[in-house]
Amino acid sequence: MAKVLVATDKPFAAVAVKGIRDVVEGAGMELELLEKYTQKSQLLNAVKDVDAVIIRSDIIDAEVLDAAKQLKIVVRAGAGYDNVDLDSATAHNVVVMNTPGQNSNAVAELVFGMLVYGARNFFNGTSGSELKGKKLGILAYGNVGRNVARIAKGFDMEIYAYDAYTPVITIENDGVKPVASTEELFKTCQIVSLHIPATAETKASINYELMNYMPKGAMVVNTARKEVMDEAGLTKMFEERTDFKYISDIKPGIDAELSAKYPDRYFATPKKMGAQTAEANINAGIAAAKQIVDYIQTGNTQFKVNK
Repeated sequence: MAKVLVATDKPFAAVAVKGIRDVVEGAGMELELLEKYTQKSQLLNAVKDVDAVIIRSDIIDAEVLDAAKQLKIVVRAGAGYDNVDLDSATAHNVVVMNTPGQNSNAVAELVFGMLVYGARNFFNGTSGSELKGKKLGILAYGNVGRNVARIAKGFDMEIYAYDAYTPVITIENDGVKPVASTEELFKTCQIVSLHIPATAETKASINYELMNYMPKGAMVVNTARKEVMDEAGLTKMFEERTDFKYISDIKPGIDAELSAKYPDRYFATPKKMGAQTAEANINAGIAAAKQIVDYIQTGNTQFKVNK
């Protein structure tokens, strides 16, 4: 009987765990839980005899993979998977998957909570501005970006997008204006929402030169990864552009400095909040369980992210 481990130092909601259990045990497999663990040794011990692991932000590195002698698949319940050592997983013949799309609406709604908060000057009693008629740039146009565009239409915004990997026709069919480059997006839009992963290509790619292209009243919202920001460039933007605002659900390394100097133009949530809704929690957990069952039973690798 295949054994599936749910290893979450930040546990799923009870209803999500029930859904995962129903899927796994309904397929004739065994479910084991490791929740709120505090030591890596607990995870190393738990993975010794399992065939599959479901995680959230938990770290799966070479040491964990070495300990998991029977492991066949790891599924990250969520979109991002930079907490998994993909090269080591491939070397151990372990398939790694994510659950794209399951958290997308939750993240997109957070974007607009942040946009309204920023546009209204963090509700500090001063006169802010409206989102209606503003030019919104979406970088990039994946599951979250498409949900951001959907919601932006209700605010009557002008919507632009750039994604090097999404066909222009796909963007146009959603009533969104495609642009030819990241630079064009920043030059065109007063507001830019970031949805790019942290890769060798994108790390520190949102730099001073790029942000300084933005029109007056610039605002950048980051619900992606902190690594995509060039923090020296971000500091320079705050120093030189008094019209610039930055809002993020991932604290940059310079959070304390920005909070102290620019409380009226900078905000970051205490922890990453994009997927922190009951619905996203349930959707991602159950999707992860279904993908594991499908892979073990049929070999389906549709959502595989390692080579």
